[in-house]
Amino acid sequence: MCTIHGLKYMIHLPQRRKSSTGVPSEEEPAEQPVLYGYFRSSCSWRVRIAFALKGIEYEQKPINIIKDGGQQLTDQFKAVNPMQQVPAVTIDGITLSQSLAIIQYIEETRPEPRLLPADPKQRAHVRIICDIIASGIQPLQNVYVIQKIGEEKVQWAQHFINRGFEALEHILKQTAGKHCVGDEISMADICLVPQVYNAERFKVDMSRFPTIRRLNQTLIEIDAFKATHPSCQPDTPDDLRA
Repeated sequence: MCTIHGLKYMIHLPQRRKSSTGVPSEEEPAEQPVLYGYFRSSCSWRVRIAFALKGIEYEQKPINIIKDGGQQLTDQFKAVNPMQQVPAVTIDGITLSQSLAIIQYIEETRPEPRLLPADPKQRAHVRIICDIIASGIQPLQNVYVIQKIGEEKVQWAQHFINRGFEALEHILKQTAGKHCVGDEISMADICLVPQVYNAERFKVDMSRFPTIRRLNQTLIEIDAFKATHPSCQPDTPDDLRA
């Protein structure tokens, strides 16, 4: 159950099954995937959206990346992800890290509904958008970097978000339909919405990016994006809960 702007939403996520090879089937009961994440981590939110769109039930194990200097830096979590970052996911007997790798694994093992277009050119555009966000924007304003910057952290984050959004706005004007690439939800949309959330946190002027703003406003009204919003996760603090 998630409450957004005073309205309550619930997504029913049906139980999935897997075979001895790790591929979902109807014969054998599946263990639920486990997501190690943080409510406000945009990378964790990407994975939550993918699970919701695919209708996959999963367990959440919150890792507070702020408290006690960061729980991701403990030896216990290092055994889960040597990079000591969220998200990490245990699924089908393996442990995965890096949000795009996790989402691509989910896409390859549970292909419906698809998150990558069938058309190769559109698929390439989706990957470009994902890489701009995941490589060119988000890492430059994540918690680890911002803590190193100090007092200039807001200006730093705004600079790199604006720089990346200028490129994205240009690309999305050419690729967007109802969503980032055409009219189907894709990995590009999964990456875009959490990054806009970050931009708003850092008070980026979104009026400069009308295409990004339009796409975000459409996507954030979709149940899979609402139910996975940072304001309604198990580890969301009371004062930030919608």
